[in-house]
Amino acid sequence: MLGHMSISIQEKVCVVTGAARSIGLAIAEKYCQDGAKVAMIDINPEVTSQADRLSSAGATVKGYIVDITDQQAVFACFDDIEKRLGPVFALVNNAGLVDQRPFEENTPEQIDKIMRVNVNGTIYCSQGALKSMKSLGDGRIINFSSKSGKTGSALMAPYSAAKGAIIALTHAMAFEFAGKNIKINCVCPGITDATGVWSVVSEGYTKNLQMPREEVIKKFTAKVPLGRLTEIEDIVEFVYFLTVHGDYCTGQAFNITGGREMH
Repeated sequence: MLGHMSISIQEKVCVVTGAARSIGLAIAEKYCQDGAKVAMIDINPEVTSQADRLSSAGATVKGYIVDITDQQAVFACFDDIEKRLGPVFALVNNAGLVDQRPFEENTPEQIDKIMRVNVNGTIYCSQGALKSMKSLGDGRIINFSSKSGKTGSALMAPYSAAKGAIIALTHAMAFEFAGKNIKINCVCPGITDATGVWSVVSEGYTKNLQMPREEVIKKFTAKVPLGRLTEIEDIVEFVYFLTVHGDYCTGQAFNITGGREMH
């Protein structure tokens, strides 16, 4: 049963980026289970087969292969979403890109790529969704920052800078669109097990710290007061909470780190 401050997302349109695998896919699946109409966006062509799988199970869902760093392609995608599914109520800007290397080895091309995917992509998708949300007079945008966006991570300077930018972006957007009843927050997960990001990061630490992967996992797990890495389900449930219960919450950057980040 939905509580006093809860809403139903049944038949509402929810968009998830980076939805071909991992966290984004799990969020899309959660929305489908609740009867939402779901648009799944990813540059990975696998997003369409995942959408077809969910559709064959009875969900109303469509997959879109889109490069979110291409503003016009993003806008065309959101136009199609509104035409096929209806006005967008919720957008989860989960898509992102991580890289790890010594600071002095960062190249202009890699820095630009990190910024374009993590920051520009979030901006473009939000721009695409806001037209619908303003017409509805309601909406949720949930951006993805990181623990690294609050306390930067060694060997991940451009990524940390990009995720810090997402927090500032969330604040700015929340102020600008509060009058339109659009709530905009971000989540800041810690190291999340069983994800592509952790695979890249752990491989990087193995190389750059010259430690076996098992020791890398022990090293970073030991930093978490609750004694384990973040799990995909931790993030999915928090995003769902912000979608259906977050009616009086905007401009916040929520840690999902098991206590590793506390500010």
